[in-house]
Amino acid sequence: TLLVCTATAIMILSTNTFNVANPAGGFISEFVPGMEKGNFTQAAVDSFIPGIGGGFVAIALGFFTFTTVLAYAFYTDSNVGYLFRHNSNGSGYKMAITASRIGIVVMVFISTIMSADVVWNFGSAGVGAMAWFNVIVIILLTKPGIATLRDYEAQKKLGVDPVFVPERIGIKGAELWHKIVARTYANELAALKAKDKTIK
Repeated sequence: TLLVCTATAIMILSTNTFNVANPAGGFISEFVPGMEKGNFTQAAVDSFIPGIGGGFVAIALGFFTFTTVLAYAFYTDSNVGYLFRHNSNGSGYKMAITASRIGIVVMVFISTIMSADVVWNFGSAGVGAMAWFNVIVIILLTKPGIATLRDYEAQKKLGVDPVFVPERIGIKGAELWHKIVARTYANELAALKAKDKTIK
């Protein structure tokens, strides 16, 4: 995302194919009069090689939006799975997963019949909301995050290759992580146990 957005911004800015709107009305700068902001990238590509802007943007957006929708579908499935973690085989879980997937398909369809500006505005609002949720969660995870960092540093001082053992920092109920450690980090765990006899 960082690469795609940076490349897009550089193309638009270096070719002056953009307008700067004035909040009070009108424009501060109007390099491409009458053009909607959704077409700035197409105009930028056209300024390099005339006639291919539309096709280039369509193909690039096709790949970008397809992978983005897949990513958001995965995030949604993961979040629904977490919410129903105590009853992942129940009908409520299956209905929630089905509803979320149908919702994604409906949103994709609706976005094809709306104007580009409306779609971008909804997208911006959604990304902004997601960013705020992430900031809140990061703040809530500050304590375990700092505890994990301190545990990492303590293991380095012991002279072992650090491995995350949830109980060392007071995290309970991480059975899945124990299986991952046993399968993938068995040697590191054995070395840590040799140094720290409190680990079972």
